[in-house]
Amino acid sequence: MPPHHNSTLTQPALHPRNRHQGRYDFAALAACEPELRAFLKDSPDRTPTIDFSDPSAVRLLNRALLSHQYGVKKWWLPEGFLCPPIPGRADYLHGLADVLAGQSGQIPQGPGVRILDIGVGASCIYPLLGHSEFGWHFAGSDIEPAALTNAAEVLRANGLEHAISLRQQLERGRIFDGVVKTGEQFTASMCNPPFHASAAEAARASQRKRRNLGQSDAARSGTGGPALNFGGQTNELWCTGGEASFVRRMIRESREIAGQVQWFSCLISRSEHLSDIGRQLKKLGAKAVRTVPMAQGNKQSRFVAWSFLETATRSADHQDRTERRHEQSRPPGRATQPGPCW
Repeated sequence: MPPHHNSTLTQPALHPRNRHQGRYDFAALAACEPELRAFLKDSPDRTPTIDFSDPSAVRLLNRALLSHQYGVKKWWLPEGFLCPPIPGRADYLHGLADVLAGQSGQIPQGPGVRILDIGVGASCIYPLLGHSEFGWHFAGSDIEPAALTNAAEVLRANGLEHAISLRQQLERGRIFDGVVKTGEQFTASMCNPPFHASAAEAARASQRKRRNLGQSDAARSGTGGPALNFGGQTNELWCTGGEASFVRRMIRESREIAGQVQWFSCLISRSEHLSDIGRQLKKLGAKAVRTVPMAQGNKQSRFVAWSFLETATRSADHQDRTERRHEQSRPPGRATQPGPCW
């Protein structure tokens, strides 16, 4: 393999392992979350749906999905925080699992896999989904104390403190520095970055999404419709320079801890940023780069994963070190399994 290898994996729709294929089963979801019933209505084809432009309805839908399909029985999100579309978040995790599997096709599972979630948010969504799906352990960082407070309460309510830890980034403008400890090892990092360059740009994007939803009630009846993130604090939606600037900083910082993370990764909303990302990674000596496309209905996205480690190190030695460190320090516990409502 040449020193800089870039491969694009073809993925035209939701990942085959994604639990959210087709339409939502609103009858089952309402059975899990009775409050959701008040928000159900008929779509044009007389199947049940909700108003996806209503943040309260979307929060209840998320709560029902987490309970019904991921075994997370207690979840809540304060008003004003980013409300994530779960099918898209699950797709990122499944795509990352494929990257970690490599050529063997064997997805690494269990607590020996440690994932760093940059910008974990009040929802704590990636750790909750990733732990349920694969038994991975997570560390989630955020600069917003209120987001970490809510995430910690959700973890305590579900007995998941043994599997998911939280840490605050105290210095705005830094990403890994101050979060990754000296000598600490992670199998991968992931991030849903702030996409916009200003509050005004974020507001315009939100307005476009709301107009699009209003134009297409039929598309809302299942996960094939557009996904909308509601709410969001400043740091969740925009930062100086927008996505491009944030990812450039992330790549520069990732080089400083190249030996501590097997695979770095980040969602990229705009395809025009990919060429610049590729040039920067090549310049800094990345040994492998993967661009993994994702799609949810008409929404096209992707994430980029990169590693500074040689193939042999990525596939064997790093995983062994991670597992040994974990076995020496972890308290007893097991993954939350999906199950029925009660």
